[in-house]
Amino acid sequence: MLANDALLRSAPVTEGAQALSEPPAEVVDLAERRVIERARKGDQAAFEAIYRAHSGRVYGLCLRMLQDPAAAEDCAQEAFISAWRNLPRFEGRSSLGTWLHRIAVNAVLGRVRRKEPVMHVAEPEDYAGPEMPVFADAMDVLDLEQLIATLPTGARHVLVLQGVYGYTHEETADFLGIAVGTCKAQLHRARKLLTERMTG
Repeated sequence: MLANDALLRSAPVTEGAQALSEPPAEVVDLAERRVIERARKGDQAAFEAIYRAHSGRVYGLCLRMLQDPAAAEDCAQEAFISAWRNLPRFEGRSSLGTWLHRIAVNAVLGRVRRKEPVMHVAEPEDYAGPEMPVFADAMDVLDLEQLIATLPTGARHVLVLQGVYGYTHEETADFLGIAVGTCKAQLHRARKLLTERMTG
């Protein structure tokens, strides 16, 4: 665990707007690789930079899967603590963001398996990020967030990972520990239910 756990408690967990002009991807990749290498060697300032860069999307993923802001924040914090512990073993075979999402999904699934009670159901204002690119043209994003919250757990998890975050069937199935066929069936179910609720 971090020597100073305040790092994980003090930084804001929000999905902020991107800068108006961004450096080229290769510059970002090089800069991120350098930060990762420093963090792998125990540099807490470097890990804080990673946390600030990725915490919003990790929290957003947890929130959409759990529909409970407090539980989502707990899972996001748990994911970053796990990432700090395991960063020396990060080999870069996937992007850092994907690796962090995988850890976050594991934290969410662990919480679901423990069947911890939901203390507060998420309200539309709890969502701060500009996600939802796949479905946003159909209706107001906050209305869509509310509809997604009504989906059965399995269908919601698949829809969030594929429809919101853009992972493939294979990646989503791997994240959730299910068969690709099951993943496809859950996505079909989610879309059917959403269509019914949007037009009903």
